[in-house]
Amino acid sequence: MHEQESRAASYTTLAAGPDFRHELEIKRSRFITVLRRAGNEEDARDLVSGLRREFHDARHHCSAFIIGPDRDIQRSNDDGEPSGTAGIPMLEALAKRETAPGVADLSDVSAVVVRYFGGVLLGAGGLVRAYSESVSSALSLVPLVRRSRLRICSAAVSHAAAGRLENDLRAAGFVMAGTSYGARDTVLRLAVADNADAIAAAAERLQVLTAGSVELAPEGTEWVDAALA
Repeated sequence: MHEQESRAASYTTLAAGPDFRHELEIKRSRFITVLRRAGNEEDARDLVSGLRREFHDARHHCSAFIIGPDRDIQRSNDDGEPSGTAGIPMLEALAKRETAPGVADLSDVSAVVVRYFGGVLLGAGGLVRAYSESVSSALSLVPLVRRSRLRICSAAVSHAAAGRLENDLRAAGFVMAGTSYGARDTVLRLAVADNADAIAAAAERLQVLTAGSVELAPEGTEWVDAALA
């Protein structure tokens, strides 16, 4: 999803799945919030264009998104609402959302709020609150995951020993990232924290479990989702 190495080793994002929708009615106006997990700007903007087609009779399709582990891409659009009353409050709701006490690291998320005007003017302050509350309410309900950059390491073992070793590694708390089978051996892939200490600890644990007969081979990195603690 992210080709360039980032400064951040982990962040919070939406769980994989379909777009999430949530609706509020505020002074007879309908505010339909749609959240999408988006790994790049094209994904984020596709959400806006798709909802313009679906809700073609709505007056406003306001949007905001944050992209990248470092959250370095942040955009918003008021789409005809008074300047600063829609897109920026939506972006702030995304940027300031705490995913753990004192931690705001939500990223790879695109938010669109479709508004059907109900005939009652909300005023600038009312619009700010309405768009902010729409996104915040949706975020309080959508499932989130922790996305971490992990170092993939491989261990080649005999076919006969692979099943037991995999169970032992899982029991020891390691994240398994796949298994491949060759003519002579089975290659187990582990995902560990992307730092020297974690890799060394995994290699040592593998040596203990196999009486020193199996070596750990560090490979590339992958971004891996895990449930929030």
